[in-house]
Amino acid sequence: MKEEQLDIFDETGAHIGVAARSEVHRLGHWHQTFHCWIYRVLEGKIQLLFQKRHPEKDTFPDLLDITSAGHLVASEEPEDGVRELEEELGLTVSFDELHRIGVIKDVGTAPGIIDKELCHVFAYPFDQPLHDYVLQPEEVTGLVWVDLDELELLFAGSGDKLEVAGFLSEPDGTRQDVVLQVDQTAFVPHESHYYQQVFTAIRVLGNAI
Repeated sequence: MKEEQLDIFDETGAHIGVAARSEVHRLGHWHQTFHCWIYRVLEGKIQLLFQKRHPEKDTFPDLLDITSAGHLVASEEPEDGVRELEEELGLTVSFDELHRIGVIKDVGTAPGIIDKELCHVFAYPFDQPLHDYVLQPEEVTGLVWVDLDELELLFAGSGDKLEVAGFLSEPDGTRQDVVLQVDQTAFVPHESHYYQQVFTAIRVLGNAI
């Protein structure tokens, strides 16, 4: 199968060409991604839905991450990214239903990879039973709700652990309900300014509900 081709950009955000995904990550080219955070307000508390990444992912395996995210391939626009919600979670969502947070630069590294993303970030208020989600098994191995207040404290260094609740998928596809105590190392280490901008935006949205 032909490798994904991605638009690449310079430090100013100017388009400079197209390259294969592996080259983009090896050379550290800026490229575009789509991020969507699902949130809900439960008993006055804002909660974020995190996915658990598959243990064989090339970056940040087995960690908790953005509800749904993926690369925008060459010539795609942010609205094309809504396919990620259907592919990863089984949700059919109109782009018009999403709340735009903005474009956030985020850099992550892994062995042999420099992942420099221009993240088109959106939020989506949605609350359905977790077991109604249809996961993409090669990408996502679970879903958990996380309290935003507790998450902000954890990331600020004011707490050692927090409680998350949801389910994890077994290798045979069965799902196990879980309540876990996790620390900051359980989450993908997006840059602090990325998380701060997302948390601030979703707090405004959640408080308006």
